Amino acid sequence: MGVTFKVFKKWSPNGKVTLYLGRRDFVDHISSVDPVDGVVLLDSELLRGHTKVWAQLLCSFRYGREEEEVMGLTFQKDLFLASEQVFPPAKRDVSLTKLQERLITKLGSGAYPFTFTISQHAPNSVSIQSGGVDDEKNPLGVEFLVRVFAGDSSEVKPGNRSLVELGIRKVQYAPSKQGKQPVTLVRKDFLLSPGELELEASLDKQLYYHGEQIGINIGVRNYSNKEVKKMKASVQQCVDITMFNTGQYRTTVASVETEEGCPIGPGSALQKVVAVKPSIEMNRGRRGVALDGKLKHQDPSLASSSLLAEMDLRESFGVIISYVAKVKLYLGALGGELTAELPFVLMHPKPEKEKLIREDSQAQVEMFRQDTVDGDAPPSGGRRLLKDMQKLSLQH
Repeated sequence: MGVTFKVFKKWSPNGKVTLYLGRRDFVDHISSVDPVDGVVLLDSELLRGHTKVWAQLLCSFRYGREEEEVMGLTFQKDLFLASEQVFPPAKRDVSLTKLQERLITKLGSGAYPFTFTISQHAPNSVSIQSGGVDDEKNPLGVEFLVRVFAGDSSEVKPGNRSLVELGIRKVQYAPSKQGKQPVTLVRKDFLLSPGELELEASLDKQLYYHGEQIGINIGVRNYSNKEVKKMKASVQQCVDITMFNTGQYRTTVASVETEEGCPIGPGSALQKVVAVKPSIEMNRGRRGVALDGKLKHQDPSLASSSLLAEMDLRESFGVIISYVAKVKLYLGALGGELTAELPFVLMHPKPEKEKLIREDSQAQVEMFRQDTVDGDAPPSGGRRLLKDMQKLSLQH
């Protein structure tokens, strides 16, 4: 029995250039990043005319809303991570992946492979909610694009109907091992008052998965003559936009306020666990909340923690995400507050290892239309090819 796998397909407005990718998520393993491998299918007219065809990998960072761009001012920076001429092909030895081999065999002589390498220091795909209606169309944050087009040079000319772009993501998954358990102990003394207030907080583990409930262990010992009125436990998302020196801010994505066990008077103590659960449902549409880079037809989630090999080598334009669990004790107007913070990691678990493409594997094609020209329909040849691809058995 053959294994079914998905192939992503997108064609240009004129139907002469078609892009195929085997996946849209490319994993950053800290030491290396999965290569971006795909195949471009060219129309016979381009082949006969020996028109140059280029493939490029772009990283786009949008740090302002498009509606606020006036008088030539733009809030977007584009970085070309890789560019190569797909046709006519350069004379060099390139090892093909299994997917590329199968697609080239079935698509014929008009199919040409390409492979890009993403720098391990490139930022992860992250989008930031602006609270506006254009979050879906032009989200703030970091996006990656694979661009293929026909032209005399590697620069895209406006109105190029042989242009096709498909969004991809650079993602990180949770490490296989847990880190050190987060624990902290803070004390507060009072002017002209004897004794001190002690707050100890800890988490059960350092690594949590999205959708998982976080239990914060709280221990309060009151050696002062003050009284704890109430307490609050929260999870804060820390966003660092590296392009700006003042681009750091925090957003509370989950919180619980309680007076259970309070007041905690002089000489008293309290030990309890407060559960909080950060989720996208409570933060959908909230301005400033960072999400994992979103692809169409996929449900979003809160942005995952960013894992960096070295802080000094981070990309100059990117978004770094971290999380802290915060406990705050309220002592009234004269007593002030006492706060403790616990950093932790919030990520998605690593998915099951993808099955190898066997000779009897079946291809399931997911199509995308190039949005640059409204109303374009796939050419008749593209419809036939789709039908063939949905049935084909990728064999030698």
